[in-house]
Amino acid sequence: MKKFILHTATIILTFIGFYALGQTNELKGYKIEGDTVVFTFDVREYSKFTQEYTGQVVDFNDLDIENVVVSGEFNLWSRDNWEMKKTGNHTYQLRKNINDFTDEFSWEFKYVINNAYWAEPSRKDPNIAKATKNGMRMHGVYNLKMYTAYPSENGNASFKLKGFKNAKRVILAGSFNKWDEHLFKMNKTEYGWELTLQMKPDIYQYRYIVDGQWMEDPNNPYKTRNEFDEFNSVINIKEYTTFKLRGYTNAQKVVLAGSFNNWDEHELVMRKMDYGWKYVIPLSGGKHHYKFIVDGKWIVDPNNSVKEYDGDGHINSVCMVK
Repeated sequence: MKKFILHTATIILTFIGFYALGQTNELKGYKIEGDTVVFTFDVREYSKFTQEYTGQVVDFNDLDIENVVVSGEFNLWSRDNWEMKKTGNHTYQLRKNINDFTDEFSWEFKYVINNAYWAEPSRKDPNIAKATKNGMRMHGVYNLKMYTAYPSENGNASFKLKGFKNAKRVILAGSFNKWDEHLFKMNKTEYGWELTLQMKPDIYQYRYIVDGQWMEDPNNPYKTRNEFDEFNSVINIKEYTTFKLRGYTNAQKVVLAGSFNNWDEHELVMRKMDYGWKYVIPLSGGKHHYKFIVDGKWIVDPNNSVKEYDGDGHINSVCMVK
């Protein structure tokens, strides 16, 4: 795709819950409603359109808009797949669930008019922050940054740093926010510093930045050596996952076995229910293979159509934790 060194806009948000950052005014381009990204295009916010291949600049009044498409890295820069619906005389909208995106930290996208022109945000718009890539401004491209964690009082991971009461500022940085040195400011407490995040299930690395000095978590024994010959602390965020086997009510014993417990044939004995069998287990984010053992006989999950071969040629059911 050809890119021009001109203007771009940056909007920063988190991926879970979509915690908006960095701007007091509403930014142009999209808004967040729960777990839905709402792309919004308002013709009145743009004065110029640029022909993608020739670079010809066209005034708004000289272009009849037939369609508007959201085109970006998340849909391979398609000019057809993510077409917006007209919602007013000047507005277009497209709603997408977070499952339409992967866990990449950032996506570039733009609005394409009539499958050939891209909309160029006004340079004077105070609600559009300028951004660069490789030191160059890019033409008509928004840079959407998404993180896999956001601050929440009711979050599933509490980070606590005891002591350092004389510190003026403590930052939590990790793989969940691309090691941002400013984003997650910790709160001062009676014992030290604390911040609670809502995080997607996964294994993360993190460090604290105390008045500019990086350090590992002294209260977390789990750590890994980094490229600076120091240590990053490690946290494993798990999600309670329910496995159900319907039927087989006459079975004497049913066991859940999978890649998450080294296929142990005795550990996870399922509980008998009216509908069949059940077991709840905390799992890390990612893909897990599993099977049920019904009175000694191994079977795949009959109610799960997702199956894969393992390295030994066996077919297993697949559970994805996100």
